[in-house]
Amino acid sequence: MKKNTILYVLLIFLIVVNGFFLLNYMGKSNSKTQHEPQRDKDFIVKELEFSESQIAQFKENSKEHHKTMKRISDEIKILKDELFGKLSDDSVDEATIDSISALIGEKESVKDKEVFYHFKMIQELSNAKQKEKFKAIIMDALRQGDQGNRPPRLGEGEGHRPPPPRRD
Repeated sequence: MKKNTILYVLLIFLIVVNGFFLLNYMGKSNSKTQHEPQRDKDFIVKELEFSESQIAQFKENSKEHHKTMKRISDEIKILKDELFGKLSDDSVDEATIDSISALIGEKESVKDKEVFYHFKMIQELSNAKQKEKFKAIIMDALRQGDQGNRPPRLGEGEGHRPPPPRRD
């Protein structure tokens, strides 16, 4: 009888732990992705101290921007799936790969233009003081983005070592 009690307690413990894990793991990942665009909007509104009319116009224009960005991102994902789906093909047609890659590049260009015009819309909504603040935010974001795309310098970061010297 004592062996069964221990098994029941262990079983209940495992069920509770698995439920807790699933709730935290699944709940956090979904809520984070749903609220990221809202957090970005809130940041701009707060930093630029928009008036009520500016906020209303900003939200209205941002909805359309978000739909457009989602559509373009979905199109890019489909093209990339098609491109990397060709990895398992026995023969690779260079023209097809070039064509898909060119389409991806065109979509990325459209996406960049959409972001540009969205920022332009924010700037046009802003007064002179807000425009200066917005310019500083954009420049700061661009500087941070540049740092993120660079490879680490030799000796920078943990675990990064230069390749061994060649011995010919």
